[in-house]
Amino acid sequence: MRDVAGMMLDGSLTGMLRTSRCQSTLLRCLLGLFVYTVCTVTVVAQSTTSTVDPERLHAFIEKARQDWSVPGLAVGVVHQDKVVLVSGYGVRELGKPETVDADTLFAIASNTKAFTAAALAILEEEKKIAWSDRVQQHLPWLQLYDPWVSAELRVDDLLCHRSGLDTFSGDLLWWGTPWSPEEVLRRARHLKPAGPFRASYGYSNLMFLAAGEVVASASGQSWNQFVAERILKPVGMTRTVTSVKDLERLENVASPHKPTLQKISPIPWYNWDTMAAAGGIISSVSDMSKWLRVQLNRGEIDSQSRLFSESSSHRMWSPQMVIPISAASQKRNPSTHFRAYGLGWVLSDYKGRVTVSHGGGYDGMYSHVLMVPEEKLGIVVLTNSMTGISPAIASHIMDEYLGGATRDWSGEGLERDRKDRQAFYDRIQRTITPAAEGTKPSRPLEAFAGRFRCPLYGDAVVTTEADGLVLKLLANPDLVADLKHLHYDTWTIHWRKEFAWFAEGTVQFVPDSRGVFQELKLDVPNDDLWFYELNLKRVDE
Repeated sequence: MRDVAGMMLDGSLTGMLRTSRCQSTLLRCLLGLFVYTVCTVTVVAQSTTSTVDPERLHAFIEKARQDWSVPGLAVGVVHQDKVVLVSGYGVRELGKPETVDADTLFAIASNTKAFTAAALAILEEEKKIAWSDRVQQHLPWLQLYDPWVSAELRVDDLLCHRSGLDTFSGDLLWWGTPWSPEEVLRRARHLKPAGPFRASYGYSNLMFLAAGEVVASASGQSWNQFVAERILKPVGMTRTVTSVKDLERLENVASPHKPTLQKISPIPWYNWDTMAAAGGIISSVSDMSKWLRVQLNRGEIDSQSRLFSESSSHRMWSPQMVIPISAASQKRNPSTHFRAYGLGWVLSDYKGRVTVSHGGGYDGMYSHVLMVPEEKLGIVVLTNSMTGISPAIASHIMDEYLGGATRDWSGEGLERDRKDRQAFYDRIQRTITPAAEGTKPSRPLEAFAGRFRCPLYGDAVVTTEADGLVLKLLANPDLVADLKHLHYDTWTIHWRKEFAWFAEGTVQFVPDSRGVFQELKLDVPNDDLWFYELNLKRVDE
C-alpha cells in the first residue's frame, strides 16, 4: 500500500508523509546537486570484490527474525552483477512446518510502483506516450478536485506523488471494493487537496492506478498483461504474478500475519486486483534478484537485450519531488542530506553514496528494496508480517558492504516498532473510552437506523438487530460492524472481521435542529485508510 520501510526509517509510520511539504526552489537546487540519478539457504555465488561473510549475514538475519517475532522472511543480495545470496528464514505460516526458501511468494506491495514506472518508460521509448503528455490525452474522463489540475496533470506527475492529494487519500475506494480502477478514479474527483499541485508531497496510490490505466490505454493491453509479457517474461521472473487469484494454482506461498500487542496470527490474503498497478505484484527473492540486476544494469537484461534504455533509468532515478526530512530522522541519520521521489523510487544519500529504494506494505506483509548503484549493490527483503524488520535488515547488509561505522539497525528499529505499536493501540483505546459515564442515547434505537450516502464512497446502512445497531459500509462487504453505545449519541464500532490496518473505532450520529440524525462521522484510528474522508448524509430510502 505504501512505502512502509521508508517511513519506518523516518521514525514513524506516517510522519514523513503526513508532514511533507516543499517548495519548487528547493527542488531545483536538489536537481542541480544530484549528479545522476528453522531456514532454507542458497548461496549462489560470491563476489570477487566482497569480503562479506555470508554465514555472518545468515546468523544476523535469523537472530533479527527471532527478535522481531517474524514467522518468515526471505532475503536476496546482488553485488557486482552477481546474485550472491538468496535465502529463506523461518516458516511460511505460524504453526505449520513448511519453511521459507528463495522461491516462496510474498506480496511486494508498493515495490510494484517501479514496475509501473518501467512499463511507462518502455511505452515512452516506443513513442506511444511522452512523459509530458497530459493524462487526459489518454484518460479523457479523469477529473480531480480542480479543472485546471485535471487538465494540467502530466504522465510523469502520476509517478512522483505531487498531485496535491493527501498521503493515502482515497485508498478506501479500492480497498475491498468491487470497483474497477476506472470507477475508483472517477470517484476521486470528490477528494479534496491537501496542498498545492506540484508543490506538496502526498503519497498517492490513486495516481499509480491512473498510471496503470495509461499503460492500458497506450498499449492496448491491461496493466497485468503488459507487465507479465513485457517485463516479467523477458526478465525471467517466472514465479511472479500480478493477482492474488493467481495464487490458487501455485505452491510455496507465504501467509500474511498480523501482529498485535499480545500475539501474531495468520490472516487471509486480501484481494488487491483493483490497485494492482500501485501494489499488486507477488514475487520471491529469487525473482526479485533478477529485477535488481536489471535495475543496477540500467535496464540491460543481458548482452543481447534491454528492458529499457539507460536514459530511462536515469530519468526514473532522478529527483522529481522533494521529501522533507524530519528533525528526528536527521538526528538519527546524520549522513543523509536529502530525500526525494523519482519515478516509482525513493532517492536518498548514505555515507556519500546515492541510494535508490522503496518499501511496501500489504495486509499482513511488508517488503523493502534497497540499491546502491555506485557499488552495484542491491538488496531485497520480503516478510510475512507487518513490522519494520525489512529496512533494518537491508540497512545492516548495506553497512556490511560499504564498510566503515556500523550501527544496530535491528535493535533501534525494534525499539521504535514496539513504541509505535503501543502508541497505535493507545490511540484506539483513547478513542473507545467514554467521555462520560452513565449517559444514554438521546433517541430510541430505531431513530438511529437509516441509509446514509457519501458521494465519494457510496452508501452506509444502519439497522437495528436484536438489542443493538449494525453498521454496513456497502462498498466493501467486509465492513460490517456491531455498534455498542459509548456515550451520548456516539457508538463503538466492533468489526465482525479482523483487519490488518485497523481495529475498533467510533461512529457519531449528528442530529439536526429537530433531533433527526442526519450525518455519520466515523473515527477509526489507523495510518492508512482514511474513514474521516467519508461524508455520510442521510437519504430517503
